[in-house]
Amino acid sequence: MSFRIGDLGYFLLGFADEKLGLREKLNAIHDEVAASQSEGRVLAAYEVSNADQIAAAMAVAAAVKQQAEAAERFDAILLLAHGTPDVLSEMDAYLKLVTGGRGVPPHVVHELQERYAEIGLRDEPTAEGPHLTKWTLLQGELLSKRIGLPVYVGMRNWKPFIADTVDEMKAAGVKKLRAICLAPQNSRTSVGLYRRALETAADGAFDIDFVAGWSEHPLLVRAFAETMRTALEAARATGAKTAVLFTAHSVPCRTIQSKPSEHHGMMLATDADTYAIECKATAQRIAAELDDVLPESDVYFCFQSQGLSGGPWIGPSVEDTLAALRDGGYTHVVLQPVGFLCDHVEILYDIDIAFQKTAAELGIAISRAASLNDSPTLIAALADLSRRGTRSLPVHAASQISTAAEVIATLAPVEEPAPAQV
Repeated sequence: MSFRIGDLGYFLLGFADEKLGLREKLNAIHDEVAASQSEGRVLAAYEVSNADQIAAAMAVAAAVKQQAEAAERFDAILLLAHGTPDVLSEMDAYLKLVTGGRGVPPHVVHELQERYAEIGLRDEPTAEGPHLTKWTLLQGELLSKRIGLPVYVGMRNWKPFIADTVDEMKAAGVKKLRAICLAPQNSRTSVGLYRRALETAADGAFDIDFVAGWSEHPLLVRAFAETMRTALEAARATGAKTAVLFTAHSVPCRTIQSKPSEHHGMMLATDADTYAIECKATAQRIAAELDDVLPESDVYFCFQSQGLSGGPWIGPSVEDTLAALRDGGYTHVVLQPVGFLCDHVEILYDIDIAFQKTAAELGIAISRAASLNDSPTLIAALADLSRRGTRSLPVHAASQISTAAEVIATLAPVEEPAPAQV
């Protein structure tokens, strides 16, 4: 069917009216692209037009676009992170927050103080601050410069606490907020707690758009791939047979399994948590980004930093996987944790110190890709999330979503090793 300029006004009027009446305003511009694919059917309903109608149509279409853009404007961005103590004497209070008030035995507090001391935490505050806090605040500063909006940082388990940051935003007059959880893989036991803490502190003061589950964002994947490429090239330069081992922080099996519950006499079930699946998806996409230098046969995945509480944690563990890779003939393993966006204790101690000792005992060498920290590509990913939310993420067909039984089957639970991270 031919397109007549005289039909343009009616097409745009009909199109704009459809979007204003039937679609969410946030998706107006996106829907315009899809709707344009069927313009022949829409135009067929109109036979006459004039310049006034065309002008009116243009005005309505512009209003739709303006409304969609306005709906995506925010007064500020909030980055949410885990938090870490500023000095060694705060460890006991910090762990009580991490464990929801239960706390841990004194010997565990002491053990963790020793680990943090090995990565630079002291009895007195240092000028640069603890690693996690330092890098997260810097990420906020770089993001603010990139997008031209105020960017706040709130920590769930230490300063700056989410509640304190919320008070600061209230005082600044923030009304519309986009919050980005700096744990890219979604889970009930981490991301869900961030959301709850934010909503409780805000108490309706903000219109909050909460970004969770961005584990497959193309720029996040690219940022990880950039550092892995450098590390892999360095390892291969030694002539060693090299494997790549992607890791993610382990969680208790019970926290991600489906849970039956009774409600008014009916048995209901909470779906299994997708955390483990999202971790593996991140690793798979990084490997795909490196397929020119990394054959699939050299790619492996496991979970690290299994804890001491709550029964079995998901695995396999790094320790067991390193032993298996040694037995498979590898002499060098390059690790990359895919759930951490900056240096902190699970990288600087668990990988750089504890796993190095394990590897030495096994007779193999290990190295790791540099943490993202102030990576420009990571900041670009955060900027895209700030502007567009999760619209850059790949869309998976419903048939690709694993069932609860499939989720549990892929986890390979292992008992916690000792000593281990809380």
